[in-house]
Amino acid sequence: MRKPRLMTPGPAPVPEDVLLELARPVIHHRSAEAKSVIIEVVAGLKDVFQTKNDIMILTASGTGAMEAAAVNTVPPGGKALILNAGWFSKRWGDICKAYGINAVMLDTEWGQPVDPDQVANALAQHKDTVAVMGTLSETSTGTGHPVEAIGKIVAGTEAVFAVDGISGVGAMECRADAWQIDLLAVGSQKALMLPPGLAFLSVSDKAWKKIDAFQSASYYFDLKKARKKMAEFDTPFTPAHTLLLGLKASLKRIREEGIENVWARHKRMSEAAQAGVQALGLELFSARPAEGLTAFRVPAGIKDSDIRGELEKRFGITTVGGQDKLKGKIVRVGHMGYMDELDVISGIAALEMVLSDLGMDIEPGRGVTAVQQVLIGSRALAAR
Repeated sequence: MRKPRLMTPGPAPVPEDVLLELARPVIHHRSAEAKSVIIEVVAGLKDVFQTKNDIMILTASGTGAMEAAAVNTVPPGGKALILNAGWFSKRWGDICKAYGINAVMLDTEWGQPVDPDQVANALAQHKDTVAVMGTLSETSTGTGHPVEAIGKIVAGTEAVFAVDGISGVGAMECRADAWQIDLLAVGSQKALMLPPGLAFLSVSDKAWKKIDAFQSASYYFDLKKARKKMAEFDTPFTPAHTLLLGLKASLKRIREEGIENVWARHKRMSEAAQAGVQALGLELFSARPAEGLTAFRVPAGIKDSDIRGELEKRFGITTVGGQDKLKGKIVRVGHMGYMDELDVISGIAALEMVLSDLGMDIEPGRGVTAVQQVLIGSRALAAR
């Protein structure tokens, strides 16, 4: 049996010490111990989010945090500007439509970053926009978007800025307060190094004013309820508190490494993976790659399922393909959270061998050499 190597853009690998926390006897979720865990993890999440704003803890996938952001800030019939650039940013629109919110779609070609100037023009045309909803890292395309620049534009309007940071936060630079992000949604199973099941949402004062202006149509995702209970370091409904114990351990890891160093590590891995992929004659899909995953186009004459299937069969490496209109056209490889430079080197080495077996003319070691050159160069630069 092959050693499992999870290289998907979520779920991501979970460290052993976090897994051990999940194996502890279950405590009561209303106990003093449970509340003390919430106190500690909220402080740690604020550091990862780079925010002083409130953070709400939800027992859900990251989509639950997105839904909470939408339904609590935009009343039925209100307008939301959706920065639609991929499968997951489109989800903002789907959520809005489910709650009777007027979703105005600002479309960007998949793989291209959202243009801040187009956002400014759209807001000038739709002055009654209540919320702008975008994405930090579009998992479906491997694209990072210019959230900082967009945040400055939205901050000059009455609209709030909601960002899906599910596959980005903890893997790439994101400063919620400095970038004027009013609602930042994150899930547990990506760079936070946990299994799925928890979602987090930071909420600014500007966003709370929108939330307090009407009563949300949601019962479970009512942020007023969440805020009331969070004042007591508690949650309105039974939380996934065993995952919170694991989160305490994973946040300790992040705190010991330092969030700036975490970002730098992911940047090194991302640049190295991109160099390795390109050295093998493959084409990156994204014009502005995100730092938690690398997406490349499937070469002519080869099926994406063959590449992914052989990676798993020979080396135990799990990757994912494209979604929706990108199905069969790209392969996405994750390198976020509990991963390091050697994971990237071994992943590219495996890809070299698989592509060679599938008929591509691959010079052995070419991709690995490209990865190493990036990593050696980045270390030398850091030592200056």
